Amino acid sequence: MFHPLSLYVGLRYVRARSSRFFVSFITWASLVGVCVGVAALIVILSVMNGFESELRDRLLSLSTPVRVTATPAAVRTDWPQIAQIARGVPGVRAAAPYAEIQALAVHEPEMVPVLLRGIDPESPAATGELAHSITQGRLEDLTAGSDRVIVGEVIAERLELSPGDALTVLVPTVEADGTPAPKLRELHVAGVFELGLHDHDATLIFANLGDVRALGPAGTVSEGLRVQLQDVLAAPAVAQRLRAQLPATLEVSDWTRDNANYFHAIRIEKTMMSLILLLIVAVAAFNIVAMLVMVVTDKRTDIAIIRTFGAAPSRIMGIFLTQGLVIGWLGVALGVVLGLALALHVDTIVPLLEHTFGFHIFDPNVFSIGAIPSEVHAANVVAISLAALLLTGLATVYPALRAARVAPAEALRYE
Repeated sequence: MFHPLSLYVGLRYVRARSSRFFVSFITWASLVGVCVGVAALIVILSVMNGFESELRDRLLSLSTPVRVTATPAAVRTDWPQIAQIARGVPGVRAAAPYAEIQALAVHEPEMVPVLLRGIDPESPAATGELAHSITQGRLEDLTAGSDRVIVGEVIAERLELSPGDALTVLVPTVEADGTPAPKLRELHVAGVFELGLHDHDATLIFANLGDVRALGPAGTVSEGLRVQLQDVLAAPAVAQRLRAQLPATLEVSDWTRDNANYFHAIRIEKTMMSLILLLIVAVAAFNIVAMLVMVVTDKRTDIAIIRTFGAAPSRIMGIFLTQGLVIGWLGVALGVVLGLALALHVDTIVPLLEHTFGFHIFDPNVFSIGAIPSEVHAANVVAISLAALLLTGLATVYPALRAARVAPAEALRYE
């Protein structure tokens, strides 16, 4: 069967056992280095993708994908009517009004600043994931006029609260003449929720929507609309549609703007981690350069003989390009297979390692996340593979050029 000369000789050099142990060792070290670097990149980025999704789910559990609030120019807003308009916008699944007020929760001898949020316990759009996060009590206990609240786990721990305890809330209000007039209200703890996100568990208290509105005079209670979407990743587009449908006195924001700092930090970490781990592949590529240079030096006589038979310099370059690319790209292929195998089975591998060696990566007594999440994105795998293929391909250029420049007469002078 016909084979191109460059491909045939290059593959023969790859399969041949070198008489020099050091050359053979560098060859295997290069292949293993590329494999480990690619696998590490895939696993680390998949784990960071998992943490990003976990953070997004927790942030959205008690917040909302899209939020509508009134600007200072708004005099009076009919929130039920606004909710009806919002439900007709494509991409919106549900909408419900809410009310919030800053307060100080007091239970002798401690006090903590809190955000008292009023919701309609019968509206799925208002409760969100709260119903699934309640560890004590029931959501149905937040009836109108009952002055019952559901507090976060951290608040309950700091103030030593349990269902049935009384909780005093101090609401800052101002008289018409500008004189501060704080308002005290005694509430009753109906339950405790735990989301696992400190920003929510340590600051949020839920009550009935009517009870929160009654705590302060008009203008002191912040009211708005919580909009649930069919696809949370489409929040910016849906928010833009809502701005076009709602009056100009209303402000529309989405979760990508409210939590931009979190995800911007994660993107920076992923970029820096990728660059650092890509150095492993770069070191392996440098080993390929060293190995091929040594092979070129060792095969000078073979190169000279092939040149005397009429082979062009480009054919000689093709031989060593083939050898380097086969080693580098084989390492990339093995790295992709190994990386995907590890990333897709992190939930099985990590518990096995923890059980075998008797340690916990995330201690459940300290961290709210008990397992390492992993989420493989095809775009990441393709980008890593292309970057590794490019680095290993560039590593073969210099040795191949050096081989093409070998002068036959000089190489055979002392043979």
